[in-house]
Amino acid sequence: MFYQCPKCKRIWQYPLTKCPYCFSPLERMLSRKAKVIGISQVRIPTLFHPKIPYYVLVLEDENGNRWVQKSKKEYKIGEEWKEEKEEDKRAVAIWRVKYDILEAIEKVVSLLRGVSLNKNSRILILPTLLVPKHPYFSENTSPDFLEGLINYLLSKGGSPDNIKVVGQSFNEFPIEVSAQKSQLLRICQKYNVKIFDLAKGNFLKKEIDGFSLEISEELFKADLIINLPILKLDKKIGVRGAGENLTRFLKKQSYLAGLYLFSLPELIEKLPPLLPECLTIAEGIKIQRESGFNTFLGLIFGSFTPLHIDRVLAEIVRKKDLPEYLKKIKIENIPIVGREIEELQY
Repeated sequence: MFYQCPKCKRIWQYPLTKCPYCFSPLERMLSRKAKVIGISQVRIPTLFHPKIPYYVLVLEDENGNRWVQKSKKEYKIGEEWKEEKEEDKRAVAIWRVKYDILEAIEKVVSLLRGVSLNKNSRILILPTLLVPKHPYFSENTSPDFLEGLINYLLSKGGSPDNIKVVGQSFNEFPIEVSAQKSQLLRICQKYNVKIFDLAKGNFLKKEIDGFSLEISEELFKADLIINLPILKLDKKIGVRGAGENLTRFLKKQSYLAGLYLFSLPELIEKLPPLLPECLTIAEGIKIQRESGFNTFLGLIFGSFTPLHIDRVLAEIVRKKDLPEYLKKIKIENIPIVGREIEELQY
């Protein structure tokens, strides 16, 4: 993505608020085609690029804009650089965030063949909303990530009147307090989208292994469900994020009863088949490590199979101690589009 001033026609590769010469809002320039105009092979490993050899490509789009791209695959000068798309629901799309979260969300969804929306489409968004902490702690979905998704949905024809951001508290903190402290409430108010505490709604009973779980009725009213977790590493279950976030669709009493009868990993594994299809767009820009400190990963993940995102993240960060439900998922059986795992591992 590049950004051009409509007056002076100067171009930037990062989204300035206004042109520093003309003070005009910049317009987005989407690159649709690119060809390889330069290649370098790297054979010296570094901390963030331990897998060698790899290639650094210089790409040029149809507008003459140029940028560099890391690639595991070798290309030739003049060859077209293509991004393969995948219709398999098991696929995981991975893209690196440079400056623009909206661009990365657009890319991830397009790699999964996109979504069709109109102003009447009922959209349900479930961010990670656990505790009343500021965004820099990376405990909850960041406000920038939620804002990027809302902008994407509006650009595809969605209406703010039919977008609903939902959540509920399973601890001692009221959901309203967490929403305000995390700044997610501010984003919802900015775009006039609806907010809803699932605990105040109705629930439907679904059977699993002879045990009844109560699932929010809101899921079965929506045309598009988006699971919007922030990903984390954890000593007990390896990866927290895409799969665990879905448990917030359960009634609190069902969740606690499920933890009593099953372990949390078992509950995470058993829940997805009971839910309607949902698109998971996972935030992996800043990853909270087992120590509680954050590290910059700079990635966004997308899939219609949320547990596959958790498995792919574990592979990228080389997480070895995984629960059984993630060990069962063979990484070689997950179609990967966008960026290759070996390009991102460290």
